[in-house]
Amino acid sequence: MTTTYERIADEIRGRIRSGELTPGDPVPSTRRIVAEHGVAMATASRVLDALRRDGLVEVRRGVGTVVAAGAAGPGDAPRVPDTADVVRAAMAVADAEGLGGLSMRRIATDLGIPTMSLYRHVRSRDELLARMLDTVYATSPLPRPLPDGWRARAEACARTMWAAFQRHPWAAHVMSMTRPQVLPHGLAHTEALLSAFGRIPGRPLDIDTRMHLTVSVFQLVRGLGMGIESATLARKDDGLTDEEWMDRTMPDLQTVADPSRFPHVAAATSTDIDLTLDSLFEFGLARLLDGYAAFLGDAS
Repeated sequence: MTTTYERIADEIRGRIRSGELTPGDPVPSTRRIVAEHGVAMATASRVLDALRRDGLVEVRRGVGTVVAAGAAGPGDAPRVPDTADVVRAAMAVADAEGLGGLSMRRIATDLGIPTMSLYRHVRSRDELLARMLDTVYATSPLPRPLPDGWRARAEACARTMWAAFQRHPWAAHVMSMTRPQVLPHGLAHTEALLSAFGRIPGRPLDIDTRMHLTVSVFQLVRGLGMGIESATLARKDDGLTDEEWMDRTMPDLQTVADPSRFPHVAAATSTDIDLTLDSLFEFGLARLLDGYAAFLGDAS
């Protein structure tokens, strides 16, 4: 949510960007901001501090705070960002810092525009997230031609999604199974699986069954994919690989895994097991599709 000082700062930014205030013109003083907006002096000071950080204003002795010499006016203003620019900027932040670093304020700052102007492109943060996820699908197309067999096609769809989530670790958190977003580019994945499950030799399936088979594939990938962002951010935070972290943690785990109480856990902690998100994905996908084959009576 935009704070009061951010809203006021955005109004002044807009006046500078539009050319209403030009380099050298005085900007509203803290006293004027207090009087016009009914805010505290500390809030007014934060407004001017924000504008100074943006390089839009400067303090001149004997004059006060004025529009900085390098502030862009209408004649030299950069290209006005469009919706695609907003989505790309948001994805760049999410890719680098995770969803926790994503805010409308941050996107506007990166684009050099007032925060409120973002709402000309997206009505809400949820709409922005949906557009971001749809862009992930758009830039992660399914292989062409798709395999014919239902199992090969399910694997192709799942691996395409898995690779996309690895490139954009936040995407799995945005994807909803219970309240699916309208994602035009994501429909290709749904269509590919529904059609594949509609062509099982000797086993015609109704659309309800095919949809459950399709969404279960999505859910497997999404569920495992939700661990990618936290793992990525943890590696950035402490500088340790997952293997290094496990090496440090294993002695403590072995200490509490009393063989008399937890013999199977103790055996697991004393064995070199290559357990990663990738291995869980491959194992989980294979076992899910094995179950499908038993259900369908078809191992293709």
